[in-house]
Amino acid sequence: MRVEIVLRYVGLVLIFNAVFLFISFLLALYLSETTDIPLLYSMLIALIFGLLPIIYVQQTSYISILEGISIVVFGWITTCLVGALPYMLWGGEFSLINAWFESVSGFTTTGSTILTDIEMLPKSLIFWRSSTHWIGGIGIILFTLLILPKSSTSKLTLLNTEMSKLAKADFKYRAKEILRILLYVYLGLTLLETVFLMIAGMSFFDAINHSFATIATGGFSTKNLSIAHFNSVPIEIIIMAFMVLSGLHFGLIFNTILGKSNNIFRSSVIRAFLIFLIVGITLVSLKLYYNGTYTWWTSVRYAAFQVISVGTTTGFATADSVEWPGFTRLILIYFTIQCAMAGSTSGGMKFDRVWIFFKAIVKHVKIIQHPRAVILLKVGGKAIDEDIVKDTMVFIIFYLFIIFITTLLLTLLNVDMITAFSSSVATIGNVGPGFGEVGSMGNFSGLPDLGKFILTINMLLGRLEIFGIFSLFFIKSWR
Repeated sequence: MRVEIVLRYVGLVLIFNAVFLFISFLLALYLSETTDIPLLYSMLIALIFGLLPIIYVQQTSYISILEGISIVVFGWITTCLVGALPYMLWGGEFSLINAWFESVSGFTTTGSTILTDIEMLPKSLIFWRSSTHWIGGIGIILFTLLILPKSSTSKLTLLNTEMSKLAKADFKYRAKEILRILLYVYLGLTLLETVFLMIAGMSFFDAINHSFATIATGGFSTKNLSIAHFNSVPIEIIIMAFMVLSGLHFGLIFNTILGKSNNIFRSSVIRAFLIFLIVGITLVSLKLYYNGTYTWWTSVRYAAFQVISVGTTTGFATADSVEWPGFTRLILIYFTIQCAMAGSTSGGMKFDRVWIFFKAIVKHVKIIQHPRAVILLKVGGKAIDEDIVKDTMVFIIFYLFIIFITTLLLTLLNVDMITAFSSSVATIGNVGPGFGEVGSMGNFSGLPDLGKFILTINMLLGRLEIFGIFSLFFIKSWR
């Protein structure tokens, strides 16, 4: 493996971070905030360490798979380290581990926070915090790919490393076109939501920050009470609509805009995903109403928002679901495990894998009934390759095993069972809030430092779909 090539691409990633740090720095200067120096120093560090390998390492048109995986993994880790600098240099609640936690949570679009008073942060630091969502949502490596030479085979290697087979399944384009599609949809949704939120009554600052968080399916809010602070049905409806859109495959959204046949209205996986959300909303609404927790329409209002929020791995909140009946909390935990679709900004398991899992069960039952029959597993009328099915099953088992191990480690640190389990599920799913101490109106500040660090590993595993990171630990198998 050529370490210098890895450093060159990681340098490109740092330069993208430096751009947003510079914007945050200008905002700090404009508002005369105390974050100007921390943001300036952070920007300079990112810029210097980003430019040095670009200046001294010659560009290559080819990178190996090992180099590609190393670039992706170390690109994310380095980005999170740089992202923690403004927090640490500013101080406040940001100890070393808290700054790392907030940075990883932002870039992986998890949305879990250690902050007990978000509104006390300077606006420039809040903007940087939201920017980490927006940078991480589309994938920092995908931003880097946009500036590579058109004919570069490195582009294809990195794209294959950053995106799963499921995410690429509905893309019938070349690498460069895929990147443009992702960027057009990402920018378009962000701008549209910002405009709609401003029309609904949000200030421009709140609107752009919440758009960053929604489209990235992240969940960082500018307010301590999240979306509940606004207590506005129009704002909630707008955010719910864009959470759903951001949880769908961006390639299919692009095809829908162009009027192509392979679109969101003809996708059986999207239909199934939406049906799951509707069933979840209905069940939670009915339970809240018949338990006397809220009136009928209030039950529907809160149930719809919370189910969509966790079901798309966004993590915004309009109510304290910790106080809800156990039945409703179990449904929310299910959606926290299921997550949204491949090809979206969602992290975690992905609904596509869950759908393939259910289809595989049906196929297995049919094989038992008809042992000699040749039965294909189809999704959307297309036969799914057996390798993808096997990959899906291995992924799901490994995913659940990591949740178990993380929960075990947290309980070893004397974290209560509900908090340990739900925080494990919420962080690997890049969802954000859990239950217990880390509920939708709570935060992760009370967890032990080692527990916070373990959960940041979970966040990275969920965002990078587990195997990219683990493959680096098996160096001998690459030879």
